[in-house]
Amino acid sequence: MGALSHLRIVEIGSAAATSYCARLFADFGATVQKIEPPAGDPLRRAAPLTPKGNSAWFAFLNFNKSSIALDPNDRNASSRLTELIRGCDILLDGRDVDAADCPAIDLAELKRRHPGLTHLEASWFGGEGPYAKFEATDSTIRALVGLVKLVGPSEGTPMHAPDFQTGIFAGLWGFIAAASSVLGRMQDGRGRSSRLSIFESSIAVTEYIMFEAFSRGDIMRRIGVNRFWPTFPVGIYETKQGRLGVTTVTPAQWRSFCEMLGLPELRDDASLFLGVDRLQHVEVIESLFIPKLKTRTAQEWFAEGLRRKIPIVPVPEIADLVADEEKKARGAIVPVMIGDEGGFTAGSMQRLTGTPPRRGGAVPDIGEQMLGSAHVTETAHATTPASQGHNRLPLEGIRVVDFSMGWAGPVCTRTLADLGADVIKIEATQYPDWWRGVDRRRAYVQEQMYEKSIRYCIMNRNKRGITLDLTRPQGLALAKRLLADADLVVDNYSVEVLPKMGLGYDVLSKLNPKLVMMSMSAFGAGSAHRDCRAYGSTLEQGSGLPSVVGDPLGPPVMSHTAFGDAVGGLNGCAAVLTALIHAKLTGKGQFIDLAQIECMMPFAAPWITAHSIDGRAPVKYGNRHPDFVPHGCFPCSGSDNWIMVAVSRDAMWPKLATLLGRADWASDVKLKTAAGRRAIESEIEAAIAAWTSARDPEAAMTALQAAGIAAGVARLPIELLDDPQLHARGFIQEVDRAFIGKHPQPSMPFRESNAPFAIRSAPPTLGEHNREILGGLLGLSEAEIIKLTRDGIIGTEMLMEEQLVKEKKRAAG
Repeated sequence: MGALSHLRIVEIGSAAATSYCARLFADFGATVQKIEPPAGDPLRRAAPLTPKGNSAWFAFLNFNKSSIALDPNDRNASSRLTELIRGCDILLDGRDVDAADCPAIDLAELKRRHPGLTHLEASWFGGEGPYAKFEATDSTIRALVGLVKLVGPSEGTPMHAPDFQTGIFAGLWGFIAAASSVLGRMQDGRGRSSRLSIFESSIAVTEYIMFEAFSRGDIMRRIGVNRFWPTFPVGIYETKQGRLGVTTVTPAQWRSFCEMLGLPELRDDASLFLGVDRLQHVEVIESLFIPKLKTRTAQEWFAEGLRRKIPIVPVPEIADLVADEEKKARGAIVPVMIGDEGGFTAGSMQRLTGTPPRRGGAVPDIGEQMLGSAHVTETAHATTPASQGHNRLPLEGIRVVDFSMGWAGPVCTRTLADLGADVIKIEATQYPDWWRGVDRRRAYVQEQMYEKSIRYCIMNRNKRGITLDLTRPQGLALAKRLLADADLVVDNYSVEVLPKMGLGYDVLSKLNPKLVMMSMSAFGAGSAHRDCRAYGSTLEQGSGLPSVVGDPLGPPVMSHTAFGDAVGGLNGCAAVLTALIHAKLTGKGQFIDLAQIECMMPFAAPWITAHSIDGRAPVKYGNRHPDFVPHGCFPCSGSDNWIMVAVSRDAMWPKLATLLGRADWASDVKLKTAAGRRAIESEIEAAIAAWTSARDPEAAMTALQAAGIAAGVARLPIELLDDPQLHARGFIQEVDRAFIGKHPQPSMPFRESNAPFAIRSAPPTLGEHNREILGGLLGLSEAEIIKLTRDGIIGTEMLMEEQLVKEKKRAAG
């Protein structure tokens, strides 16, 4: 039985977000009933297609579900749908994206009769605000959230990835909303309703650069394919055979990279100490190391990088992923049946080891009930909410011990904290969170710059923070006391770090049988590459996604400097919520072996499926689209201003043609379909470019949207701080914190009321809650706390480089 096999889900409307959310539940055994019109979900016709015309995208989103076909013209359809919803635990509602001829239902009455119902409603923009009625597509959303303008050549049109990204992000957020609601209902009996904004969901990727630019005052711009501010080198490079993904963040990694390539002149140049320094000399640096990389193969460099602890990774093609036996063995790639076509797709990335997810499955035909998914009637799940529970956050009462640092782990635990969990962040004065800064020079430390990092603050609000030196017995003993009564522990260290300290799951599970423990390593605890160092960029480089981005004859293209961090964090949050639901039901914890590189694979899933069936290399469309014509990024007036425009439905075409002053195109019967317009696509694109070039991007978007055409300005991430939609919805909250003062923070992209979940407390300063937790929670005396401070077990000030050297000598002696 799966961890979620007690749950029953009904999915209505057509939205990739709700479909992916539902599939995440199905992966762990939930019964999912997908409601479709007789002609099927429109996503069944989305490219890429298999040889028999099945959608590989739809297949990835929908295996292991049942399909129930309801005709809205049938007078019994509404009552039949109402009956199905009465018998479910969770209603996933994508009608605001595409109603897909869903029969009418009385939601208010359903909720009145079924007060335990969890309802998730997804829409492009959250249902309110100046963008609420905008037409949208995956690409126009990504343009608006800053995921397009910084990608591509420094001169000319920005590049953007193919569709399928916003649905995955929003699906993960939707699962987090619904699964946390399930946990909340287990405490107070109350069903919760959440409204999810797909637009806001994708800001999880860009929030880091948005707030880094805010803190530094830097003006970002496109600086070339596979180049990204503020770190260099981070990109994809040719080798003797194959391509190699390279990332150097810390000074030590840069020195090791230079030593590996035999470039001491770069290693010893003090002006190249940090990535932002190296960005000033990109051409010179690349002219020295690119020829060196071409002397060995990508696999040879990867092996050398493992030895030297440098985050480098071979960049696979889709065929390499399909042939990867380790990924199949781990369940990252699973078999899927689509009618009589058999292939592979991306499996569940939430690798719970005690209650593992399903390994593949079948995609239902329209109206096909899958085995074990028979209709159920209204049940006792329609519980009466406790009167005292209306103001209770869904995760109140759950305690999390957070060993994670940087982005991926902290965004997982930040989300849990936002939802009410008590998250205790553990750092050390010797090794604080690396997002406080990796600079250990005297000036940086003495000026307490580590307390002024906006990116650290963004990831660690609503948490409490302590310091413990886990390399010493006293610190380790205190950590174990905290873990003895915790519900969850999260770390994103290399896989061997906590076990070597005596904090492996084999030890902690005996100490606390209900404990859920998640390791968020790059490749997974059981991987042959388990020791590989990685950042979010490394994860994207190794995911297969770059191989399908860009021009048909161009190189693999990265979408973002640290795409994988946000993806890993959200998948981690989904995984621990699943395990916590199971633990609350059974009292049994378990270990989660999350491989962050596998979490990126859903973004390449449609091409994995298509290639596994037809054996063909994926088609790269550049900024065009396999289904929508026209579709692309077009210039606007001014310097480096762009807008994404997409005719996502044939009904939009005559409106666009009329706006362009081409009445002849609007009435031309040959151009009524995308296939017909494909014949003159270049001519249409030229007409759009001429029209947009004469207009400010905001004015162009306003005019296009007023005509009912999907369009989105290609924004820089920092421009989101002034976005009218986000301001109207209160998405940007202001937080006041020591050392920084007032600064903006993003909200979660779903809400249960008219306002976002509140930021209840500022991010902790280093060791801020030492006394509160060690004294108040663990009962240590003031004298004991003073001694711990004097002995360097705890503290509130980061150690500089020379102090660390002394610490190491003391430990060695």
